Amino acid sequence: MPVNLVRRLTRQDVKTLSLAALGGALEFYDFIIFVFFAAVIGDLFFPADIPEWLRQLQTFGIFAAGYLARPLGGIIMAHFGDSKGRKKMFSLSILLMALPTLAMGLLPVYATLGVAAPILLLLLRMLQGAAVGGEVPGAWVFVAEHVPEKRIGFACGALTAGLTTGILLGSVMATVINQTFGPAGVAAGGWRIPFLIGGGFGLLALYLRRWLQETPVFSELQARKALAAELPLKTVVVNHKRAVVVCMLLTWLLSAGIVVVILMTPIWLQKVCGIATAQALQANSLATVTLIAGCLCAGLAADRFGASKTFIAGSILLALCSWVFYQTVSQHPERLFVCYGAVGFSVGVVGAVPYVMSRAFPAEVRFTGISFSYNVAYAVFGGLTPIMVTLMMGVTPLAPAYYVLALSVLGLLVGIYLRHGLNSVDSRASVQDDSRKRR
Repeated sequence: MPVNLVRRLTRQDVKTLSLAALGGALEFYDFIIFVFFAAVIGDLFFPADIPEWLRQLQTFGIFAAGYLARPLGGIIMAHFGDSKGRKKMFSLSILLMALPTLAMGLLPVYATLGVAAPILLLLLRMLQGAAVGGEVPGAWVFVAEHVPEKRIGFACGALTAGLTTGILLGSVMATVINQTFGPAGVAAGGWRIPFLIGGGFGLLALYLRRWLQETPVFSELQARKALAAELPLKTVVVNHKRAVVVCMLLTWLLSAGIVVVILMTPIWLQKVCGIATAQALQANSLATVTLIAGCLCAGLAADRFGASKTFIAGSILLALCSWVFYQTVSQHPERLFVCYGAVGFSVGVVGAVPYVMSRAFPAEVRFTGISFSYNVAYAVFGGLTPIMVTLMMGVTPLAPAYYVLALSVLGLLVGIYLRHGLNSVDSRASVQDDSRKRR
C-alpha cells in the first residue's frame, strides 16, 4: 500500500492547511464586505439626484461585476497554475484581492472625483472578482496535493470552512462598524475601515504564504516533464466533459446553499416572517457558524465513507432541514435559532464538493479543470439564483424552500452517480497521482 495513503498529517501539512485557510478567509472577507456596505456605497459613489431604483441597480451592477470577472480571472490563473506552478498563482490571487480592497478604502467618492469614482470602483471590483476566481480552486488544489490521500476530504472541508469564516468575519465587522459609528458616522467615513483592515490583513497573508512550498504533485510533474502538452483548457473541455458536468452540478448545489440559505434568507425572514433585523442577523451568524462545522464534518465523512454516501446522506439531511426550517419559522419564530442552525449545518455538505473536484481531473490539468467548472457554474448559477428565487416568490413565499429542495435532489442524484467510485466522473482521472505513490 502506498505510504501516502496511510501516513498521518504532519506539522508541515497542518501549517500549509492553516495558512491556506487563513488566506482564504481573509480573501472571502475582502470580497463579501462590499455586500454589507452596498447601500452607503451606492449613496456615496453615484449622483444624489438620480432615482433610488437606478442607484440600487448601478450598485448591484458593480457587485455583480465581481462575479462576472471570476471565470476569466480564474481560468487565466489556472492556466499558469498548471504550467508554471500552484504556489505562484496562490500568492498572486491574494495580492490581486488585497490591493483593490485597500484601494477601495482610499477611493474618493462621487462628490470629490465625479464620474471617475464609480468607474474606478467598478474596475477594482472586477479585480476582486478575478482574484477570488483564482483563489478558491487554487486553494483546493494546493491543499489536496499537499496532504495524505486519506486526508483530502478533511483538508478540503477545512479549507471550505475557512472560506465560510470570511463571510462570518464580514458580517461581524459590519455589525461592529454600524453599532459603533451609527448611520451618519458610517457615511462620513466609517465604511472605509473594513476595506482598509481587509487590505492590510490580505498583505499580511501574502507575506505568510511566502513560507509555503510548491505542491509535491506539481514538482513531480515538472521533474518528469509531464506537464500538459497542449492548452490545459482545451484538454479539459475535449477530454474531461463528464468531470466538468459533475463539477458544475455540484457547484450549483454549493451556490444554492450559500446564496439562498446564508445570503438571502435573512431578508426573507424580515420580509415574509416579520422577524426583527437584529434577530435575523444573529440567527444568520449562528447558521454560518454551524455551516463551518458542517463543512468539516462533510470533509471527514468523505474521507471515511466516500463521496457517494456523503452526498446521498448530506443531500437528504439538507432537504429535510431546509424544508422544516422554511415551513416552521413563520409560524413558530421561537424556533428560529434551532432550525436555522440545523439548516446551516446541513448546508455543510458542500464541504465535500472540492473532494470530488480534486479527484475528478488528472494532475496536469487539475487546476484548470476545477477553475473552469467552478467559476463558470458559479457565475451562471450564483447570478441566476437570486433572480429565480425572487421570481418564484411572486408565486409562493416558500420559494427558498422549493429551490433548496430541488437542489438537494440534484445533490442526491450526483451522489448516486458516484456510487461506483470517483473514476465514474472521468475515466482519465486516476485516483492517485504518481507522486503520491512515491512518497
